[in-house]
Amino acid sequence: MRAVGRSDCDVRARRDRLDDRGGFPVYAAVTDFIVPFPVFVVDVGGTNARFALQPAPDAPLGDAVHLKTHYYPGLIEASEAAVASLGARPRSLLVCGAGPVDGRKLKLTNAPWTMDGPETARRLGLAQGLLFNDFEAQALSLPTIPQGWARPIGPVGFGAAGPQVILGPGTGLGIGALVEAAGRHTPLASEACHIDFGPVGDEESALWPHLERVYGRVTTESVLAGPGLARVHAARVAALGGPKPTLDTPAVVAAALADRSGVEAASLRLYWRIVARFAGDMGVAFVATGGVTLAGGVLPRIVDFLDDSAFRGAFEAKAPVDALARRIPTRLVIRADAVLVGMAAIAAAPQRYAVDYASRAWA
Repeated sequence: MRAVGRSDCDVRARRDRLDDRGGFPVYAAVTDFIVPFPVFVVDVGGTNARFALQPAPDAPLGDAVHLKTHYYPGLIEASEAAVASLGARPRSLLVCGAGPVDGRKLKLTNAPWTMDGPETARRLGLAQGLLFNDFEAQALSLPTIPQGWARPIGPVGFGAAGPQVILGPGTGLGIGALVEAAGRHTPLASEACHIDFGPVGDEESALWPHLERVYGRVTTESVLAGPGLARVHAARVAALGGPKPTLDTPAVVAAALADRSGVEAASLRLYWRIVARFAGDMGVAFVATGGVTLAGGVLPRIVDFLDDSAFRGAFEAKAPVDALARRIPTRLVIRADAVLVGMAAIAAAPQRYAVDYASRAWA
């Protein structure tokens, strides 16, 4: 394989070698995918778009520029704004977005952007590019999270073999997983944010009838995404017999920080327990002995209300597989730009990642 970062780019795949035992086609190719540098790595959510410059494969990733998604009509215009801020024009873009990937396109779930990779490459004069679902990229970033960028939750340490899960509330709720085989990392994207979600225990059962429905449903995203924290608080107050408050999530957090013994603070503690039990569900679903990592824009802002013991209690309450849940470590990423570090690692050494470059590369 040629060195990463040369001036050309190439995607070659040799497929369908016949297995001499039975004649069935086997994917036996080594895909040679080159990312020309300099590279912009980009994380686009419903609220923020973060850009960072990787000038060369062995160079440190530059500081991120944070732009507001709704200030720009699309990725092309935001990228031009980032060029002015970062002082360089990229030859490649690696982009993750909060929405499902459809080939070389991605439509944001919570913003009106539709990102078209080949069209972006043409209009920006790029040699190459890739699109990822945001939590597909978050999953790929798990092996590269710098030490000190994550806070452990509970006594079980990371380092065991096995699948890993990452999930995080932001404007929406993202969920992804990562498995390793033959020395290569394979991401698993997920839309588990849209599954139905029910209560556990008397406290949740009392407030569930008061929860605001989104598209007529109570889903993991409607409860756990950023706006869900305010929904949980409003439903909890209503269940206690009070008038439903109209506070949005930032206002609930601000009130909780101002009065740690108030009703808003109690709602944040309940919200953490709901996050914990869903994280435990996802850990069990993927048998994630490699660990469950929490990320997103909401949880680091309310970490003062995280009780490790209560979190692990809710996470591990998975009878009859509670013994499995107890083996799964948990942590919280406290740096929003960790995914950019992960995408920079993909750009520098794409052969380490099991991505179908042949069908997803823009050029």
